[in-house]
This record gives sequence, structure tokens and C-alpha cells, in this order.
Amino acid sequence: MSDGNLLAEVPASLAGEELRALLTTPELRIERIVSTGQASPPGFWYDQDWAEWVLVVAGQAGLLIEGEAGPRVLEPGSYVHLPAHCRHRVEWTSTEVPTVWLAVHHR
Repeated sequence: MSDGNLLAEVPASLAGEELRALLTTPELRIERIVSTGQASPPGFWYDQDWAEWVLVVAGQAGLLIEGEAGPRVLEPGSYVHLPAHCRHRVEWTSTEVPTVWLAVHHR
């Protein structure tokens, strides 16, 4: 058994994103990700072997999915399911407040 609070000990600023594994099994990984203005490097696209369901808990982000005209603006409560090999990138994250993501990776 484990417990916690997704919004506890959220850093105000970071040099790079903070990833914290909350639950890991062979078929599932749940993470808390904190971003403070970070974005994907220019030209970089995520292309993962697993699917990912992501929820923005706090802050905002711009998520660009390959083939779409512009980034989707994600606010608290916004979620997206990305099938395996759905190429995507983080265009921006909020600099005013930390962006807290809940990411569920699954096969």
C-alpha cells in the first residue's frame, strides 16, 4: 500500500522537469511530472512504444500532436490519451505556476 498527495512538495522552479514514479508494474507506470517552463527540445518528438494517458492537475501546457495545426492548450482537468507511437511534443509549460501532470503509461 502507498499513499500521498500529487500537489505536495511541488517545487516553484526547476532546471529540468521533475519525474516521480508513483506506481510501477511490468505493464503500467504512473508518474507525477512537474514542469516550470520546460518544453521539448527543438525538433524533438516523443515516439513511445507504450500508450500514455496524461492529465494536467495544475498549471498549463501546450501539447502538439504530429499532424495537428497547432498545440492543444491543456489546463487543470484537461487530459489526453496518446496511443503508442503517437508522435507528440510539449511546446510550452506555464512559467507563472508549476505545471503538474499525472501520466499513466500502459501497454
